[in-house]
Amino acid sequence: MAIMGKDIEKAAQLLKAGNLVAIPTETVYGLAANALNTQAVLKIFEAKNRPFFDPLILHFANVQQIKKYAALNDSRLIKLAEAFWPGPLTLLLPKFEVVPDLVTSGLANVAVRIPNHPLTLNLLQLIDFPLAAPSANPFGYISPTLPEHVNKQLGNKVDYILDGGKCDVGIESTIIGMEEGNLCVYRLGGLEMEEIEKVVGKVHLKLNLSSNPKAPGQLKNHYAPRKKLLLGNLTQLIKENDALKKAAIVFGSCPPDKQNLNYFTLSESKNLKEAALNLFSILRELDENDCEVIITEILPEEGLGKAINDRLRRASN
Repeated sequence: MAIMGKDIEKAAQLLKAGNLVAIPTETVYGLAANALNTQAVLKIFEAKNRPFFDPLILHFANVQQIKKYAALNDSRLIKLAEAFWPGPLTLLLPKFEVVPDLVTSGLANVAVRIPNHPLTLNLLQLIDFPLAAPSANPFGYISPTLPEHVNKQLGNKVDYILDGGKCDVGIESTIIGMEEGNLCVYRLGGLEMEEIEKVVGKVHLKLNLSSNPKAPGQLKNHYAPRKKLLLGNLTQLIKENDALKKAAIVFGSCPPDKQNLNYFTLSESKNLKEAALNLFSILRELDENDCEVIITEILPEEGLGKAINDRLRRASN
């Protein structure tokens, strides 16, 4: 198991030496390495068993740092950066040569963001390189929202876990880029599309569901528990899987007649922000209990509900 603590000086020294450090963000915990050190970046792929065609996100302390590594020129993207950084927004920008191709999986664009977590922002001020940091979990599995999650699944592969407590948002950042002059959302996440469109107007959804991603987090099967997860109408799914021991995820109050099921609510008050915060923790808890199948309903397709449904669809078998 890895050492957990709040020592950013120690974290900085380990990163400078080419080691892996798990870092807290407002979205989920990231598995960080010096993005300019290809041997260190290779350790991320190896620790996560992540395919090399799935690009990584770079984390920075401020916009001035980002401009050394990528072209932030479009006025709409600049408006988004000014409105939502630090925060759960990732921009897909044309990369400069200094960014290793390993980080971008050979693509011409690099994903960048400024995380909204005081420990990690302070850490980023102590180092003179960006951090490549995908979620700190085995590839395809549920993203970690607590330092203990990281230690349980990658504790023997990470050199230090910077303990920033529970993540405030609970799902990954929203990824936005440019395509043929249009603003495109490549991954739904912790920043709602409605908030984005208030700042820059209409954006287009370009959610990938294949093995040829343009941005991080676009693979068809992702964020998944090891147990079978079924998404749809709860009543129908309960009938279809009558012989199996089931657990159900609901949005709102659990039904009084539980029909011998274990029910878990994302948010009893139907608060989408609370649901996003609880999603990965509940999936992780169910993956570790004795149920044989997890069933869940689709949430309202509005606000963070869109991002939650996206995660559930990619997690379903």
